[in-house]
Amino acid sequence: MTEFDPAAHRMIPEQRWFDDFKIGERFVLPSRTMTEAVFLAFQGASGDNHPVHYDVEYCKARGMPSLLAHGFQSLAQTAPGAGLFPYMVEESLVGFIEQSSRFHKPVFAGDTLYPALEINELSPNRTTGVVGLRSTVHNQRRELVLEGTQRYLLRRRPV
Repeated sequence: MTEFDPAAHRMIPEQRWFDDFKIGERFVLPSRTMTEAVFLAFQGASGDNHPVHYDVEYCKARGMPSLLAHGFQSLAQTAPGAGLFPYMVEESLVGFIEQSSRFHKPVFAGDTLYPALEINELSPNRTTGVVGLRSTVHNQRRELVLEGTQRYLLRRRPV
């Protein structure tokens, strides 16, 4: 019988380094339906108390079908920790260095979102490199509701 080693208890046992990634690699994140509970949790976390995010009647009076998601609520769906990418880079990740987003369509309570990340940049440095990920979120109507970029600094594979 072997002795248990907590360091070996990983989602992805084989670690990846900057040099191991390729342009076009895709990381699909779990879909999620934007329920009223998700809206409530986001309101609590963000402190945003505008009625467009929690008052259905306020929204309907302004021609919206339901609660309107805050842009950051939609953006949060692209968190890499919902998928496998951060587990692959536990040893090589230096930091999350940049993020930008564009919001193309509104997201309402009841919409189901399908986020994904795709490598679109690999910029090597001497001992590190920048991995750029294009982030996208589509809704159940196949509409692109958000696109953006995320950039991470990773160590290069040790010699």
